[in-house]
Amino acid sequence: VQLGESGGGLVQAGESLRLSCVASGHIFGGHDSGWYRQVPGRGNERTAVALISAAGSIGVAASVKGRFTASRDTSENTLSLQMNDLRPEDTATYYCAAFSEGTWHFGPGTQVAVSS
Repeated sequence: VQLGESGGGLVQAGESLRLSCVASGHIFGGHDSGWYRQVPGRGNERTAVALISAAGSIGVAASVKGRFTASRDTSENTLSLQMNDLRPEDTATYYCAAFSEGTWHFGPGTQVAVSS
């Protein structure tokens, strides 16, 4: 499984970004997937931001609910994360993920920095 994220950048608080993820194969339609983030200075801990079940159910973390929207396009093998009203605490490296063969696979990540 190969995943690649894009769309990160530096924005001011209140602005928006849209992250995209492309998979090397048809992974998203038959497997759980989602977005994780890793906050600077907190070691290797990654927390789930949004999860999409194989059946297509979507859940988002309480900290981003109402601001972030996740979606997938199984025909294009892509995931998206629309992030609105960004806050400085959203600063992190964001990873696209897919669950396959008993483990989560992650892309290399894209950095998001939000200034106050």
